[in-house]
Amino acid sequence: MAAGKTSIGRPVAEQLGRELTDSDSWIEARTGHTVRELWEGGGEAAYRPLELQHLLEALASVEPLVIAAAAGTILDPDARAGLVGPAAFTTWLRADPAWLATKVGDQGHRPLLGDDPLAVLTQMHEERRGLYGEVADLIVDVDSTTRAKAVALVLAAYRLR
Repeated sequence: MAAGKTSIGRPVAEQLGRELTDSDSWIEARTGHTVRELWEGGGEAAYRPLELQHLLEALASVEPLVIAAAAGTILDPDARAGLVGPAAFTTWLRADPAWLATKVGDQGHRPLLGDDPLAVLTQMHEERRGLYGEVADLIVDVDSTTRAKAVALVLAAYRLR
């Protein structure tokens, strides 16, 4: 969350001549509801299956895509299996939770963060970092590099695979 999936994914997609598909945008277009509305209306149970559906549909696309997958997608075993498949090149945009907390601020569209974004982001990092590490073909520490350098690192690693 807030690591730059879209802001880094968009120029990567452009450089590769591919479409970027972003889970939040896809979900909002499919349901007609914002992420916040879905969470408020049905909580995690209303949102997580949509994250998974987006990822699996994107991975199955005939056209190669750059996928900005929701951060929680990693919690699903089927998602992790798809992210390590032969057609996937998975990049973990890793960042320190304290850095991420400064980026999310008072963004009302991030209902998971509640009143203490740093605590929630720290807990998520602890719970998920091993899972991200299992599927990552590349790890980019976005809190210690520029967006342009992160894009260049992703493109270079992808082209070398």
